[in-house]
Amino acid sequence: MYQLKKKCGTARRGEFHTPHGVIQMPAFMNVATAGAIKGAVSALDLRELKCQVQLCNTYHLHLRPGDEIVKQLGGLHRFTRWNGPILTDSGGFQVFSLAKLRNIREEGVTFASHIDGHKIFMGPEESMQIQSHLGSTVAMAFDECIENPAEYNYVKASCDRTARWLYRCKAEMDRLNSLPDTLNPQQMLFGINQGSTYADLRIEHMRRIRELDLDGYAIGGLAVGESAEEMYRIIEAVEPEMPQDKPRYLMGVGTPVNILEAVRRGVDLFDCVMPTRNARHGHAFTWQGIRNMMNAKYTLDESPLDSECDCPVCRSFTRAYVHHLFKSGEMLGMRLCVMHNIYFYNTLLERIRQAMDNDQFEAFYQKYTPILGIRI
Repeated sequence: MYQLKKKCGTARRGEFHTPHGVIQMPAFMNVATAGAIKGAVSALDLRELKCQVQLCNTYHLHLRPGDEIVKQLGGLHRFTRWNGPILTDSGGFQVFSLAKLRNIREEGVTFASHIDGHKIFMGPEESMQIQSHLGSTVAMAFDECIENPAEYNYVKASCDRTARWLYRCKAEMDRLNSLPDTLNPQQMLFGINQGSTYADLRIEHMRRIRELDLDGYAIGGLAVGESAEEMYRIIEAVEPEMPQDKPRYLMGVGTPVNILEAVRRGVDLFDCVMPTRNARHGHAFTWQGIRNMMNAKYTLDESPLDSECDCPVCRSFTRAYVHHLFKSGEMLGMRLCVMHNIYFYNTLLERIRQAMDNDQFEAFYQKYTPILGIRI
């Protein structure tokens, strides 16, 4: 259940009550694709890094170790030792981005595994069954992801198919949640809005899927090649059509500035691999901008990664040491930088919430939007 506590313009401050705990929103989901944060960070580390939600991926866990195995081991919560909310992505995006060969039909998609090439079929029912085996808090509906730009008539047909698939997802989830051996009989379902960069298709699709009265709604198919301005334009077009009493999730976004801009436009929930992926290449997000820890200027720098940060890394280690670790190829450098970036992202959302609580969100937005994207 979502509770809207207050609004600051279009920006929303809320709480999302789930079977595995309350999520304070706006919130960032930390991406543990295959059940782990890349960069040697475990579920036990995440609490100290202010993580509220972990995101895992249906496609990857279906291939390895297998969703049936995860179910036998007690589901994702027991398997990963993360006891908070978990959202599982439906696998739709990976089917369309990783699979070299795929065939889309009304029933679903046949595709070749990116690991060994063996053929797999996944449709709405299969995606729901896999996510039920994983026992996640929130399951995402199976949708068709398309590239931007895409031809209008194809996008329209794709939106229609995604809507039909959503009805099948809901029916299958209702069935699965009623079974006696289901790991999480309270599993929630989010629908996904599609429509590429065509505002009229986005609006039409949103109006259609909101009739199902799902637990939440996502805006999908953005941050896949279009400009930031195009993305913001689509959010502004769709936002008035989204239910006020349900969480709104912008999938796969993004930079700190993207998050600030999307919160200002009414989005509640985010996920992105950027904080962890960039960290593994030595890029640290800070309140002064982005630092490249590979730079020689940090060789003798005894300051923390970020003088305004109180994360476990900034409390204990210097820029000089982290720089040395990266130059030496030591895995600890990646781990420390990943931990810092996760903490930074979660603190960013925490400070956004605090600014909203104090009616200071617009001032916070105006102060940090010009800063957080700067490369120092």
